[in-house]
Amino acid sequence: PAGPRTPRGDETLGPHPNAQLRPYQQDGVRWLWWLNRLGLGGCLADDMGLGKTVQVIALLLLAKREADPGPHLLVVPASLIANWQTEIARFAPSLRMLVAHPSAIPGKTLATLSAERLADIDVVITSYGTLIRLPWLQATQWSFAVLDEAQAIKNPAARQTRAVKALKSRVRLALTGTPVENRLGDLWSLFDFLCPGLLGSNKTFTRFARRLEQDEHAGYAPLRNLVQPYILRRLKSDKRIIADLPDKTEMKAYCALTRLQASLYEDAVDALGKQIASLDGIARRGAVLAFLMRFKQICNHPSQWSGDGAYDPDDSGKFARLRELAEAIAARQEKVLVFTQFQEMTAPLADFLQEVFGRPGLVLHGATPVKSRKSLVEKFQQEQGPPFFVLSIKAGGTGLNLTAASHVIHFDRWWNPAVENQATDRAYRIGQ
Repeated sequence: PAGPRTPRGDETLGPHPNAQLRPYQQDGVRWLWWLNRLGLGGCLADDMGLGKTVQVIALLLLAKREADPGPHLLVVPASLIANWQTEIARFAPSLRMLVAHPSAIPGKTLATLSAERLADIDVVITSYGTLIRLPWLQATQWSFAVLDEAQAIKNPAARQTRAVKALKSRVRLALTGTPVENRLGDLWSLFDFLCPGLLGSNKTFTRFARRLEQDEHAGYAPLRNLVQPYILRRLKSDKRIIADLPDKTEMKAYCALTRLQASLYEDAVDALGKQIASLDGIARRGAVLAFLMRFKQICNHPSQWSGDGAYDPDDSGKFARLRELAEAIAARQEKVLVFTQFQEMTAPLADFLQEVFGRPGLVLHGATPVKSRKSLVEKFQQEQGPPFFVLSIKAGGTGLNLTAASHVIHFDRWWNPAVENQATDRAYRIGQ
């Protein structure tokens, strides 16, 4: 991009010593500013951990410097509101910020706010859930509307997707490390927000995507060429982008079933066999899914399936393997994140790891109040902070910066590898 009002991209953000943008981040800000000047929507799809947040903050600072009156809207998952507050206060304290969320403003006051009350505000931060409940957010004319973790609108029929697409804004931007999380249709929903009509109607695109998936010789080049101008994606694996991030080592840790687990597992297999022999159609598929969940629970710990609350470590092969891994991490005085898909597993895991590390750790799941999540992250990031953090993958798997950890353990596997990668990259990011 060129022109008299295109930024050089060598800006620093605020007084923080680490606020100098890296070269690829400078390129990102220039690209976002180019979209802004053309009034186009775009998706910043950098790999998780490459600093999408700081690039958007630089864009907002640049807009203020260039007399863009705003206001701008940031729509983020509720768990990331505190993270955005912290980053803006750290890198751009001159930006006047309003958090439109019940965790910051009482519900009655929040409902009575209006576009007229935003005259002195540069950026409003809200959550996807709050956006649905506050009509004035959709009635306001925004300069930028920015979606963080934009895979949240992958389902075009969802209520929050419809609310997001009803926003009035001059420029629409999306941030996501996984623009296609499950299927090609995710991309259509994202672009229906960014550039409505670019990929045709949902029905037309679905037929096109199905043809691509069925024909192994069909090329993706036409689609790639169509969306390429509106997507910027850089990868951590590219040493030209970032050379000082340590290599990531991944390993599968195999665990043997205990005698109790093997017995319960075998009983469950027999029960499933009897059920599916007498079922068909949707009932048969439902039974299979229900038993898949039962198998996962038995493999985690028999007590998760039985609900007896005992959680004797000797009853689970996974607990035995986790002890081995955690003891090695504790001996090196390093930190670890432990993810599970089950909220009910977080407390037993935390109790078990406290015994291994000899110190208490932290727990975050869907029921953790939004107000307290910021302080949990800050505690963990301190050098002398807790040695482990147990998180449910849906609540803690996106957006958080937990670079104090050198290790990530997935105690049980999520259905979608992209979601697991998002969780892993809470630690594997700049600053690790």
